[in-house]
Amino acid sequence: MIPGPTNVPDRVMQAMLTPTINHRGPEFHELYKEIQSNAQKVFQTSDEIVVISGSGTAGVDAAVGSILQPGDTAIVPSYGEFSSRLGDSARYTGANVIAPEADLGSVPNLEDIEKAFQTAGRVKALCVAFNETSTGVTWRRLKELKEIASKNGALFVVDAVSVLGGENIPVQKLGIDICIVASQKCLAAPPGGVILSFGQEAKKAMAQVKPRNQYFDIPKYFKFAEHAETPATPSLPIFFALDEALKIILEEGLEKRFTRHEICADAFYAAFESLGLRAFTAKEFRSHTVIGIKYPPGIKDEEFRALLDKKFGVLVAGGFGKLKGIMFRVGSMGMINSTLVTVTLDAISQSLRYCGYQSKPEQALQAAWNILKALDQ
Repeated sequence: MIPGPTNVPDRVMQAMLTPTINHRGPEFHELYKEIQSNAQKVFQTSDEIVVISGSGTAGVDAAVGSILQPGDTAIVPSYGEFSSRLGDSARYTGANVIAPEADLGSVPNLEDIEKAFQTAGRVKALCVAFNETSTGVTWRRLKELKEIASKNGALFVVDAVSVLGGENIPVQKLGIDICIVASQKCLAAPPGGVILSFGQEAKKAMAQVKPRNQYFDIPKYFKFAEHAETPATPSLPIFFALDEALKIILEEGLEKRFTRHEICADAFYAAFESLGLRAFTAKEFRSHTVIGIKYPPGIKDEEFRALLDKKFGVLVAGGFGKLKGIMFRVGSMGMINSTLVTVTLDAISQSLRYCGYQSKPEQALQAAWNILKALDQ
């Protein structure tokens, strides 16, 4: 129950056992076309889709490296580990990065973003981490952020690595120029694959940028995609897995999937509150896919999580950097359902009691079930 890699459906794991095929042959061509088509439906866009073998960071590097170069300026708000890493990826291109900040557990004010544009001069891109995995914060102001970017002639790049497929992000309607998702999060596939969408304005911009390296030469991906291929040898098992994972998402239906994630997240938050525990972030910013909870006084992070794992078989994540020992994080994504929620809550309640915290597991479960029953309606 960590915020990725997440649990993977048996169908997806079975797909990885598909015999190896020629990545320049007709079978792969059909596979790639199907992934592209289904990814467009999940991204809710007709923009061009690129699939790369690599981690979420590879996708972020590919995105910003395709449009930024030395001399450019990018605004990359910083409010946690992964939004900061997004800024680092932009710095690696040689671009000047302006990073409006916010306290951990919150997001920058839109006024701060406006001010950054006013003082920066010509800005090439506004790059935003929509879901900050390190704190459990979701910045649900994409429409307004896009308006600010457009007003200032900047591209809009969204790191949706840990949330696309778990929350509604209509890429084309929102005017997102580049959007990134990783396989091991809400898509519920194993790690090793990233999917990116590129709008027309992004494609025009990258025509003026010299690729930093061969592997992330995105225009080359476009060229090979005309023949339903990738420039380099892809990770075939991951492509088979992505193909099946996208099919499962569409079979469930996007609206139903988004609702399931929201209900399960609400159940987690309500149950933790019933135990006297506090979410790390304010209600308006709470993520539906990463549940960040503050430790009560006296609970030691390593002791609690080790007990949870060894005695109950449930694995959750600790805090990053400054938040180490202050909070724990529960992944509520992909396959998340009422069973996973209740098993996790019971294990956490029992573990807290073993560690000396007075908790009532039945109270937490009742609070969760009061919300989870909506999944059966």
